[in-house]
Amino acid sequence: MEFRNEDAEISALAQDGSAANMACALSCSEIVLSAIINFETLIGNVVRVQGDEFKHMTRVLRLTIDDRVELFNGSGGVVEGYIHNIDNSGVDFMALEDTKIVLSTSTDWHVFASFGTLKGGRADWLVEKCTELGASSVTPLLTERSPSISKNRMDRLERVILAAVKQCQRLHGMTLNPPTKIRGLLPMIAQSKLSFLATANATPLVNALSFTRKEASGLIIIGPEGDFTMKEVNTMTESGATSVGLGPNRLRVETATMALLATLMLWSDSQPLDS
Repeated sequence: MEFRNEDAEISALAQDGSAANMACALSCSEIVLSAIINFETLIGNVVRVQGDEFKHMTRVLRLTIDDRVELFNGSGGVVEGYIHNIDNSGVDFMALEDTKIVLSTSTDWHVFASFGTLKGGRADWLVEKCTELGASSVTPLLTERSPSISKNRMDRLERVILAAVKQCQRLHGMTLNPPTKIRGLLPMIAQSKLSFLATANATPLVNALSFTRKEASGLIIIGPEGDFTMKEVNTMTESGATSVGLGPNRLRVETATMALLATLMLWSDSQPLDS
C-alpha cells in the first residue's frame, strides 16, 4: 500500500499533527501493524482506539471484528491482539500478550538541513524520505541563504512524518525539531564524535568513512540552495564537523540529504558498535 503526499491523505493519516503521537498502519502477513497508542490506556488487556486512528483502521485499512493487529507506541513498544468490537466512536482492541520492547540497534542520525525555502513539495519529499530511511530526527537549519521556515510548513511536515511512518512500518518514530540557527548547532557539533558536513571540494564521504568508527549517534548537516557561506563552513568545521564531498555534480538540497543519509545508514548498520 502506498501513501502519497497529498493534503487529504496526510490529514486522514495524522492523529493530531504531532510526530510524538504518530501511528503506523500497513498490512504485514496476516497481522496488521496498526496504530500508535499510549499503552497507559490499556485497561486490563483492552485498548480503546478512537479519533483519526479509529477512522484509519476502519476506513483506510477496512479492518473488521476479529482481525489480528499490532499496536505500538512509537518508542519500540508493540503489543499483538485483535479487534474485539467496533462501534460508531471507536474500536476495542484485545491484547493477546504483554507489551514487547524492540530496541533500536542503528546509529541515531540527526539531520540538520536548510530546506525552509524549498518549493513545490521538495521539503515534504526530503522529510518523508528521511523518515523512511531511518533518521532519528530532522531539524530545519536556518542559514544566511535560508533564514526562515513558516509555522504552517512545520505543521504540515509533522503530518508528512506521520504518513511516512505508517507507510514504512517504523516502530521508533522520527522527531521534527524546531528550527535552529547555526550557532545553536555548534555545541552539538562540539559534543558529537560523528558530524558530517556536506560541502563542495571536500574529501569524498567514502574516503572519510574508511578511518571512522561507528558511534551511537551522529549529525548530518546539509546547506541551502546556494550552499553555506564560507564563514558558516569555517564556523562548523572549527567546532569539529568533518567536511565531506558527495561527488563532482551540484546536488539539490534534498538529493544531497538523501545521498548522505542513505550512505551513512548503510555504513553504520554494517559496522560493530565499539563498547
